[in-house]
Amino acid sequence: MNLIVTSTAKDRDIVLIVKGEVDVSCADVLRDAVSAAFAEQPDRLCVDLSEVPYIDSTGIGVLVGAANRAAEEQRAFAVLNPQRNVVRVLALLGVQDQLNVIQSA
Repeated sequence: MNLIVTSTAKDRDIVLIVKGEVDVSCADVLRDAVSAAFAEQPDRLCVDLSEVPYIDSTGIGVLVGAANRAAEEQRAFAVLNPQRNVVRVLALLGVQDQLNVIQSA
């Protein structure tokens, strides 16, 4: 399955909508999308993982890097709506708080 990342913007916020599995073979697609989003200098960057059934450590590294960059640039960052399997991996690695994971009701 190919990884697809689309970007939507509203006011000064950008949401990256990720579709597919994020692993070492395609993490660069997510990394490039995150870099492009930061180039737009948003107030807030969110990464929607609602359509990501699997993420490996490389993909999580991209998200942690994005959270760190956001903090350095004093921008808000959040991961939105991760699926149960992804939540479990984030919890096992202890990065949920760092990634500001938000589940919509």
